[in-house]
Amino acid sequence: MQALIEEFGQYLRHERGQSEHTQKAYSAILNRFADWADGQQLTRWNDVELTHLLGYLSHRRDSPMPADNDAPKKRGRPRSEPAKLSTESLYLEIAALKAFYRFCVQEQFLPTNIAETLTLPRRWKRLPKALTDAEIERLLRPIEPVTPSTLCDHAMLELCYASGLRLAELRGLRLEQLRLDAGFIQVIGKGNKERIVPVGRRAVEAIERYERSGRNKLAKPGKSPSNLFLTSRGTAFAAGTMWGRIKKRCALAGIERNITPHMLRHSFATHLLEHGADLRVIQELLGHSSIATTEVYTHVAGKRLKAVHQQYHPRG
Repeated sequence: MQALIEEFGQYLRHERGQSEHTQKAYSAILNRFADWADGQQLTRWNDVELTHLLGYLSHRRDSPMPADNDAPKKRGRPRSEPAKLSTESLYLEIAALKAFYRFCVQEQFLPTNIAETLTLPRRWKRLPKALTDAEIERLLRPIEPVTPSTLCDHAMLELCYASGLRLAELRGLRLEQLRLDAGFIQVIGKGNKERIVPVGRRAVEAIERYERSGRNKLAKPGKSPSNLFLTSRGTAFAAGTMWGRIKKRCALAGIERNITPHMLRHSFATHLLEHGADLRVIQELLGHSSIATTEVYTHVAGKRLKAVHQQYHPRG
């Protein structure tokens, strides 16, 4: 069973261009299913039937989530009771199985797609949270003293807010993708899809200042990658390291609420919409394949309109 899982992983990586996060998540789910199937004396994918898939999903839905053995253990503190599988996690389990079986039938590894009739659970729509204009102003103020690392942080924040990049896109941005003289960058998004995104004047200035007085001091000749943003060791950022730097800047700006990796991206889209931008343009800038994904921002803008109406209308 493992051989087909590895084939599927190669397919996701090389043909679908899926992110590393998606590849790992799908592989983990399929390996978990294979372990469960082994306990049911199922050793070949050809032996698996729809009833087995349903039995596995029922088992996953009703069983507590296993403790994360890789998580750091705190001395003297017992582990809390593991939570049951969330709807989001169950959705991902089913999506992985459906994608795997579509691939196997398409490549003629299996005769029939027994996962075709599996129904994805309805997910709650979570409205994106955005920073206020005042919070953005505080966050984007340059801090003293000026060092290569603070110049890097400032350029990251300016670009993230100016262009609505995902964290992975920000981390992976390379020097050859910059077209700052024309006010654009080339972004490689999900599924290896390329899009052209404009960059505002302030972000261009922050990047050029960082390149001129920061990156050249961080880069190690002949060793550093061509990524635009580099750590103090001259290496590309890991996701956790980059996000830790951004959260630290949020704390320095006096932003006390919990900040998530997508919040600057959400702020970019929400503020564009509130200031009159067309939803289709925002879809293109964010790199959404479907307008339905972008439409969530209309709910956020609607709340803003209602608040303004209540504040200023005589009978609001």
